[in-house]
Amino acid sequence: MERIDKILASQGIGSRKEVHALLRQGRVTVGDRVVRTADFKADAGAQTICVDGKPLIYRRYMYIMMNKPQGVISATDDPRQTTVVDMIGPPLRRKGLFPVGRLDKDTEGLLIITDDGDYAHRVLSPRKGIFKWYEATVDGPVGEAEIKAFREGIVFEDGTQCLPAGLSLIRDGEQPVALVRIQEGKFHQVKKMFRAVDRTVLALRRIRIGELLLDPELAPGEYREMTDAEKDFVFSAQKQV
Repeated sequence: MERIDKILASQGIGSRKEVHALLRQGRVTVGDRVVRTADFKADAGAQTICVDGKPLIYRRYMYIMMNKPQGVISATDDPRQTTVVDMIGPPLRRKGLFPVGRLDKDTEGLLIITDDGDYAHRVLSPRKGIFKWYEATVDGPVGEAEIKAFREGIVFEDGTQCLPAGLSLIRDGEQPVALVRIQEGKFHQVKKMFRAVDRTVLALRRIRIGELLLDPELAPGEYREMTDAEKDFVFSAQKQV
């Protein structure tokens, strides 16, 4: 049982102040009872809560898939720049949302946004060994030498050793597109790995986390709630590139 104002605020109905106004105006019901006091206790999982006659679909946690666009930072808030959380609007917007891991400002693609700290920890935990797949457009050929270097584990200029990674060619040409598979999340990792083999990344897009694929229907900047199955796909058996 929780206070009704806390339940409503947690579901993005409004701020505590706005929720209190709804209650005073008699616009909230629990079962057949009109509730006007903020400290009224309710069981959101067992009781029907309505706002203006519309049933509240209670979610303890929110899980959002976003196709992150370029120019937006992976953060909860920033006084100078737009963040991925700023982009979430009603009805999915709610207090406590944060990105699971990060994508660089100029990197696009699959990003999970949630308010479930335990879920985020499991996704990011090195012990889980969850692979991430990226499409990288680079400025030079991708051949056996580069593939072998990735497979053996790239070493950065500062001596940092990367775990073995997968690299394969998607499309050849003047600016080839390669598929990269890594299970780490070092700062600017994919860009630094290519730099170590004398290639520059011109564009980068994450397309997969574990077995969770970026929804092709989501344009950059769009997002949607994840299904229960999709939440589990992240932890499914890993496949090799």
